[in-house]
Amino acid sequence: MKIQGKMFIWLSIFILAMAIVYGVWSKEPAGTTALFLAFGLSIMIGYYLAFTAKRVDAMAQDDKEADVADEAGDVGFFSPHSWQPLSLAIGGAFAFLGVAMGWWLLYFSAPLILIGLFGWVFEYYRGENQNQ
Repeated sequence: MKIQGKMFIWLSIFILAMAIVYGVWSKEPAGTTALFLAFGLSIMIGYYLAFTAKRVDAMAQDDKEADVADEAGDVGFFSPHSWQPLSLAIGGAFAFLGVAMGWWLLYFSAPLILIGLFGWVFEYYRGENQNQ
């Protein structure tokens, strides 16, 4: 974690330098503001990672002699063959398209989003994936 904190802090210094150069050179307020905001976000992330690295044990990425397999382990649980994200993606696409083209598309997207959310929340309460 220490190396990520240092990387973000160095990145924030670079972004700050580029924001100053861009602001002086272009005199364009929107891009300059965006770069200063990016500096603020990267310095916050870098500070958090550097601060947290002091409180946690050293990880394999902090050891220069570590192998790639030293951090191996469970990544997490992922739903097998779930169709619910597809329903949410189509419903979300229609919703955002409704903002751009016409609010009437929300009548088609809302049921797809609700079906997807309901199915995703309750997919382990029934059927073959039911937990005993």
